[in-house]
Amino acid sequence: MKNYPDHLAEIQKSMAELGKAIPGTMQAFMALHKAGTSAGVLESKFKELIALAIAVTVRCDGCVAFHVHDALNAGATRAEIVEVLGVAILMGGGPALIYALEALDAVDQFEAELVPA
Repeated sequence: MKNYPDHLAEIQKSMAELGKAIPGTMQAFMALHKAGTSAGVLESKFKELIALAIAVTVRCDGCVAFHVHDALNAGATRAEIVEVLGVAILMGGGPALIYALEALDAVDQFEAELVPA
């Protein structure tokens, strides 16, 4: 089983390193990410849930880590995430089902970090 909090931290570290090599590209990508997930007509939570569904259907481990984390931080509940995963499975079939299971592992792991020990 993948440790999603560690995976997210590794990706963030690698992105920072890549940002040193190609700062313009990474700054532009981060601005795009911020613009795409900032509240507008849709709340940030819903945009993160949409991004998670897309991450599952395109089978992107790192994207699953990011968008589970960010959806939870934006106030998404486990029930909302599970429902979104159902839509992703509808659109992506069996491969999306496998990544939906990964996303549920990520939810469990990130929620465990949020609970005081």
